[in-house]
Amino acid sequence: MTRRVIDFHCDVLYKMLYEGKVNISQEDLMDVTIPRLRQGNVGIQVLALFLEPHLLTGPPRFSQALRAIDLYREHIQSHEDVIDIRWQEDLVRWNEQPDKLGMILSLEGVDALEGDMVYLRTIYELGVRFLGLAWNNANWAVDGAQEPRKAGFTREGITLIQECDRLGITLDVSHLNEKAFWQLLELTDKPIIASHSNSAYIMPHVRNLTDEQIRAIIARDGRIGVTYVPYFVAEKGRVEIEDLVRHIDRICELGGHNHIMLGSDFDGIDKKIVGLEHAGMHGELLSVLDKNYGAAFTDEIASGNAKRFLAAHLPRREQ
Repeated sequence: MTRRVIDFHCDVLYKMLYEGKVNISQEDLMDVTIPRLRQGNVGIQVLALFLEPHLLTGPPRFSQALRAIDLYREHIQSHEDVIDIRWQEDLVRWNEQPDKLGMILSLEGVDALEGDMVYLRTIYELGVRFLGLAWNNANWAVDGAQEPRKAGFTREGITLIQECDRLGITLDVSHLNEKAFWQLLELTDKPIIASHSNSAYIMPHVRNLTDEQIRAIIARDGRIGVTYVPYFVAEKGRVEIEDLVRHIDRICELGGHNHIMLGSDFDGIDKKIVGLEHAGMHGELLSVLDKNYGAAFTDEIASGNAKRFLAAHLPRREQ
């Protein structure tokens, strides 16, 4: 069977919502399109709902989240090649149809939930299965990684964590500040993910994870999606695939060989790693990993680690 890729983060819905680019079948319209997913042997793509704060309109509202989900349903979920994955049963159905593209929704930053747990339950019913607690700034629940205050969770944020645990929504720490990261681990005993973050030991950026954070995610049997964002990878003009591999090496050194996955951030970045310019090029990274690690381990990074996590933590339909 052809190796299939699972990518845990892209921003194609952002471009649909804010730039009006809705033709997912037009190959060169965006980084992530149906033809490019096919070219890159992508089996499952996680689609982030990133709703942009604006100086004139204020923070994102719940209506914007609904519009983004509506665009997904109208232009992606309706595609004949796509399986919408919400439940463990959907994952089984996808696994039995290797010609299909699985799609899963995540929320990147909880601003648009407006502190209302009814809104959280609504997006869960509409298919959101992963939740990034913040983007870079502060919101009603917690501070993001680039908020100068770097505070932990509010009372409403703690309620949010409890409700996500009850529903079966997995929490994503990629944009959390470090204080909030450690507080989260005290507030939940569930596995967590960092959908698109790299190693701060290799590249000391505020969006990357310290060795201690990586070990903590591993200890929870969580997952880390190494990301293709060049300025999270290396501090130089021309960032290459080998620079990204250094992050994978470091996570493996910390015991994370069963916990690494991919989190490209395609359509959320303008500058690209050389050789990883769009979703059709995941194979370029995997070819390098084949040479460094061998095919069996590369298969785990490409999809095996992510697939096991989905199988264990997607909710069952009858729950």
